[in-house]
Order: sequence, then structure tokens, then C-alpha cells
Amino acid sequence: MPLWGRLLAVLLPAVACLASVGLPVLAAEDQDALRDRIESTRDRERALSGDVARLGALAAKVERQLGALQRRVAEVQAELARDEAQLAELRVDLRAERARLARLRARLKEVRGQLSVRLRERYMATRPDVVSVVLGAHSFANLLERSDFLRRIQRADQQILVAVRTARADASRETKRLAKAEDAQREVVGALRMRRAALASMTQAVAARRETLVRVRAARAAALQATRGNRRQLQSKLRAAEKAIAKAASTGGRASTGPWSIPWAVVQCESGGQNFPPNSAGASGYYQIIPETWKRHGGSGPAAHLASKAEQDRVAARIWDNDGPDAWDCYAMVN
Repeated sequence: MPLWGRLLAVLLPAVACLASVGLPVLAAEDQDALRDRIESTRDRERALSGDVARLGALAAKVERQLGALQRRVAEVQAELARDEAQLAELRVDLRAERARLARLRARLKEVRGQLSVRLRERYMATRPDVVSVVLGAHSFANLLERSDFLRRIQRADQQILVAVRTARADASRETKRLAKAEDAQREVVGALRMRRAALASMTQAVAARRETLVRVRAARAAALQATRGNRRQLQSKLRAAEKAIAKAASTGGRASTGPWSIPWAVVQCESGGQNFPPNSAGASGYYQIIPETWKRHGGSGPAAHLASKAEQDRVAARIWDNDGPDAWDCYAMVN
């Protein structure tokens, strides 16, 4: 019989057997659906992992920006405290200087009043003639002394007036200087307060952004954890399904000498459970093993169909473990 005829003869009863022993094609479809869901979940995990990493990097960058702003706010606050202290000192000095100026003005007014009274008294008094002054003096020395005394009083009055005027002018200049200094310092303090307010506003905005990033990152991390848990559950479910199908396949159909070492669906597809001689490709036995593979995995004799069922089981198990199920073409047909 040609190879394709033999294959069809094997496949037709295999499909009928699968329908009869409770291993429907839906089982493979369910596994494919699970694998698709697992792969989709892995894609979701990768996306979420990327989001978590990106958000973490952004949060770290914003944290550094926030630290820099906080340090700048502290520097501006220290500078503002220093300038406010200088402004307070200037205000104290200005008040003292203004009080001094007020006192000097009052003193000048008093001195001017006294001088005015004296001048008026001198103007109103009768001027003594030279004879009276001479006759009134006890001696020439007394005359000189009286004249010098009058001149000293007059000079003292003038000096007091000049001193008070000078002090008043000095106090007036110092008051103006302090007033200008106060205005300039007030501008400096005002500018620093504006800078502090601007930095505080920036700090609040950056802090709010950091909190948002932290919340979003936490949400992404929670979603990632949930997705991983879901994927693990799907994988567990898939493994359980594969084990159940493998167990059912290994026990659902038996030859007269005992169970099979690979899934029954594969054996049924390959040989129908018959110990066939070599086909055109050289594959033979219950598991349709070619000579090269048979020898590589420890089979005795030139071909598989010449060995016992137990030895074919052992060699097939080794092939399944080492080369995987894809060593049989029928595996792709029944899965």
C-alpha cells in the first residue's frame, strides 16, 4: 500500500477513536486559546514593565528636580531673612535719626529764640556812651574784662547757633540717606519675597507631579502583579490540561502488551498501534522511528520494528525527552 494510503488508513480510525474515547479536538483548541491568552498576557506584562520602568525613571528625575527646588527655596529664604534683618536695622537707625533731627530742630528753634530775645533786648536798651562805660569801670583792666566778657557771650551764642545748624544739616542728610537705603532694601526684600513665592509655587507643582507619577506607577505595578498572577494561573491551567490530555492519551488506547510511552493520539496517527515494517522513508515499529534516530537513542538492531515493544517504548521515551514531540510529524496534526 502506498504511504499516503497507509497514512489515511491510520488517520481515519484515529479520528474515530479520538471522538469515542473522550479526547475531542476541542481540547487542542482550548489549549491554543490558553496559549494565545498567555502570550497576550506576556505582551501586557512587557508593556506594563516598560511603563513601570519609565514612570520610575520620571519619578526619580522629578524627585531630583524637587530636591534642587527645595534647596533653592532654602537659599532664598536664608537670603531673605538676612535682608529682612538688614531692613529692620535700617528702620531702627532711621527712626533714631529722625528723632535726633526732631530734637536738633527743636534745639535750633530754642537757640534762635534766645538769640532773638537777646538781640531785641540789646536793641531796646539805651546804649551807654563811651564816657559812661569808662566811668563805670573800676579800672582799665575791669573795662577790658567787661568788654571781653560781652564779646565771649556773643561768640558763644553764635557758636551754639552754628553747631546746632550743622548738626541739624548732618541729621537731615543722614535721614535722607537712611530713607533711600530703606527704600532700596525694601525693594530687595520685595524681590526676594516674590522669588520665594515663585519657587514655592514651582515646588508645589513639581511635588504634585511627583505624587501623580508615584500613584500612576503604583497602579501600573499593581496591574503588572495582577497580570503576572493571571498569566501564572493560565500557565498552571494549561499545564494541568496538557497533563490530563497526555494521561488520557497514554491510557485511553492500549496495545495487548501495555501502555504507550508517548501520547496515544500520536501513536494512533503514526501507526494505529501496529508494529509496521519500514516505509519508504525507513520509519518502522509502533512509533515509526527511522534507523538513524533509533540507533542514536540506544536502540538495538538495525530497525525499530525488529525490537520488542518494551525496547521501542524506552527508545520512544528518550526521543520524546531529548528531541521533543516535534520528532513525530503527527504531533502537529493532532495538536
